[in-house]
Amino acid sequence: IAGLIAGASKGEGLGNKFLIHIRETDAICYVLRAFSDPDIIKQGVKDPKSDFEILKIELDLADEEMIDRASAKASAGGKTQVKNDLPLFSRKPFLVVLNVDEADLKKAGDIETEYAGKLGIDRNQIVAICAKTESELSELSSEDQKTYLKGLGVEKSGLERLIQKAFATLGLITFLTAGEKEVRAWTLPAGTDAVRASGVIHTDFEKKFIKADVVDFDDFISNNAWKNCRELGKVRSEGRDYIVKDGDVIEFRIGN
Repeated sequence: IAGLIAGASKGEGLGNKFLIHIRETDAICYVLRAFSDPDIIKQGVKDPKSDFEILKIELDLADEEMIDRASAKASAGGKTQVKNDLPLFSRKPFLVVLNVDEADLKKAGDIETEYAGKLGIDRNQIVAICAKTESELSELSSEDQKTYLKGLGVEKSGLERLIQKAFATLGLITFLTAGEKEVRAWTLPAGTDAVRASGVIHTDFEKKFIKADVVDFDDFISNNAWKNCRELGKVRSEGRDYIVKDGDVIEFRIGN
């Protein structure tokens, strides 16, 4: 969505009415300018820390507005309960994305550590990417992307690292199913057991679950699928209480 500026809660710029569109989201991603380009003009300061503080203040003020409106409709003494029931921004997990210069990508880790300290957030809540680079990568083939990234001195694209951190922020993991015709990825909350994971594929699987054959992703790839993994003893048979791990490749055994 559009960015906020100082005073948005009082109607400055686009105001903050559009924030209703993100009230129901599970998390918030703050995108902060950390690149230098005189041709791209930006209102306000050019310091990510100050921009972040402005965004946080404006969201806090928007929360206060919501609390005040809801409290006015509630019975006397009901403000605390009202506050607990509202979808406040301050309660949502968040991730900070620093949009940096392409030349800074090779030191993204150092930049993330530096700004995590400046912003007073956890190192896992911040990721440095270059939006311009991501735009260029999107137009390349997979092989050309690898070559491009290698030339920049980085292993993963910003999009890949952003997705990984977004999943961690939301407490999500991915497991895979791999048949002869297709491979599919399935998303579920971390800590989910094998029975409930099978239900993500089909609700009937939960009722008829027998066991889950599991192999680590790296073993699956290096040994070229199920047959070789079984012959090499890489496949584990897990029961109902097995907690699915990120990257597990699973074949569920389902009864009639």
